[in-house]
Amino acid sequence: MSVQITSAIPLVFLIISEGGWNVNYSPKSICALNVSTVTMGCTYTYPSGYVIVKTLWSTELVEGNQEPSDISLDAEYRDRVEYLGDKQSNCTLILRDVTEQDQRKYYFRFITNTATGKWQGQDGVQLFVTDLQVETPEEVVEGDDVTLTCKTTCNLTGPSYIWYKNGVSLSSTTKALNLKTVSSEHAGSYSCAVLGQSHSSSAVILDVRYAPKRASVSITPSGEIVEGSSVTLTCSSDANPPVQSYNWYKEKTLLGKENTYIIPNISSEDSGEYKCKSTNQHGSKYSSVILNVMYPPKNVSVSISPSGEIVEGSSVTLTCSSDANPPVQNYTWFKEGGTSPVGSGQTYSFTISSSSSGWYYCVAQNKYGSHSSALSVILKGEKWVYTIMELD
Repeated sequence: MSVQITSAIPLVFLIISEGGWNVNYSPKSICALNVSTVTMGCTYTYPSGYVIVKTLWSTELVEGNQEPSDISLDAEYRDRVEYLGDKQSNCTLILRDVTEQDQRKYYFRFITNTATGKWQGQDGVQLFVTDLQVETPEEVVEGDDVTLTCKTTCNLTGPSYIWYKNGVSLSSTTKALNLKTVSSEHAGSYSCAVLGQSHSSSAVILDVRYAPKRASVSITPSGEIVEGSSVTLTCSSDANPPVQSYNWYKEKTLLGKENTYIIPNISSEDSGEYKCKSTNQHGSKYSSVILNVMYPPKNVSVSISPSGEIVEGSSVTLTCSSDANPPVQNYTWFKEGGTSPVGSGQTYSFTISSSSSGWYYCVAQNKYGSHSSALSVILKGEKWVYTIMELD
């Protein structure tokens, strides 16, 4: 009896050794995208004469007669696993909706109809789970060449990528999105995904910095500017970061340092070009506006020609001049003592006679008002003399 027992033991080991107990995993390491489905390829062999009674996958590697837990019975896995294998040679596992909590090694074990006929593939399959993250430069300035990278914590196998800007897909299919000579038009929300997978990265904002541009100056109130009114100039521009300083100039004179410049009780002397300089850390931009101040006639004067000695019977011409904006529309001439005009137009001509003595008035008028000037012609002794007077 003792001889039979002794001879039986080495016979069992001989069968195991010659038949080959083995589990082969392919691949042995998997990088999977978050919430994707993973297929762990697996085959196994065992000596002939055995019958497979149970197969399972576990996250535990055991020794001896210990039994590992079956993930298909685990609450964390049971709704997400599927054993595609059979009880002959295929032990493929499908695991759905993987997350970072699933990142570990997985082992296949099979049990035969004998107490000693158990085997677990010790190599296992290492599962790595990665999310997608868009990596951007710390600062992007207009004109830079910029690369956005769809970053993973492990190496996905042969992926094709999809890039989105503001939710609209772009043409690039590589891990890196290259943007040449960026402008403010490239700013926006960028995200990436892997072709064929529903999961995408969180969106990141590409913030493109640039010097002020599209600068302009607005005038309040709009329309014609009339002398005596209050006018506000406002400087605006598109800049990132926003404009840090404003400077107002008329010719080369610095007027103010705010984005608005107020001119109370504006006068004709305030007409001209005003410039606003908008500045941030990336540069400056000038914008300008021309103020054209409207006002009634002023500095009205009357001149006489010829300007020398006036002789009775000669012809003289009176000319009325003034400063006005818009220019004078009407010149009207009156003679002292009369209520009706004696002439119109910028000049008035008459022949010197005894009845010519007196004051001659010129009234200059535009849409904003009128102003007058006068000239007197008087016979003193045998000479005619004249006197010019500007009237309020």
